[in-house]
Amino acid sequence: MTEISSPDQRLKQIMATDAPLSQKLAQVLAMGKQMVPAELLQQLLSPVEMLRANKAAERALQEGEKVPDFTLPDALGNSVTLTQLLGQGPVVITFYRGSWCPYCNIQLHAYQQVLPQLKELGASLVAISPQTPDQSLSLAEKQALTFAVLSDAGNRVARKFGLVFTIDEAVRAAYRQINADLSAFNGDGSWELPMAGTFLVDRDGTIRLAFVDPDYTRRLEPSIIIASLKKLRNAQSS
Repeated sequence: MTEISSPDQRLKQIMATDAPLSQKLAQVLAMGKQMVPAELLQQLLSPVEMLRANKAAERALQEGEKVPDFTLPDALGNSVTLTQLLGQGPVVITFYRGSWCPYCNIQLHAYQQVLPQLKELGASLVAISPQTPDQSLSLAEKQALTFAVLSDAGNRVARKFGLVFTIDEAVRAAYRQINADLSAFNGDGSWELPMAGTFLVDRDGTIRLAFVDPDYTRRLEPSIIIASLKKLRNAQSS
């Protein structure tokens, strides 16, 4: 008899492949469609359509704009300041929803895999979510992440990047059904999340690459980040 994998086991299997990030995310979505009732899945995806209709991504920070400085605690409670990181080189900033989100887990694992290449190109990487430091620590340990995982209480920094939206009251029950009670994960009752967004920031604080998508099943490919870093390095050395 064939053994049926649990969701966690299936996610680990997907992570272990050498497929592009987009392909892994598509596999997670397909798995969700198999495991989650259609009506529930529709409720979970409803904020995506709302954000698209409101053209929310167009209001996020864009390439060529300056990023706001910030200081946030990492998973161990240490303060991390953007300007200090920029003093060492370019910084890749990625905003994710939380440890409860399988798409975020797949993305962060993929970014961890290319971290040596990012460092070789002189860049550092930080991941930001509104969840508490304890939740961030659990995620970092589970995924063996060696880059800074920062807690943005109240989405203060994400708001400055133009990424924040609120999960409507009608959709919150659906989130609770998949064990995503945001009030517990984030430590407040706002039910606010950032859109998935990844930014490559030059040493002078200018955004050189911006990816923001209302659809949380889509994330920026690591290969695009690496290509942009190489382009940035070549432009600076010419």
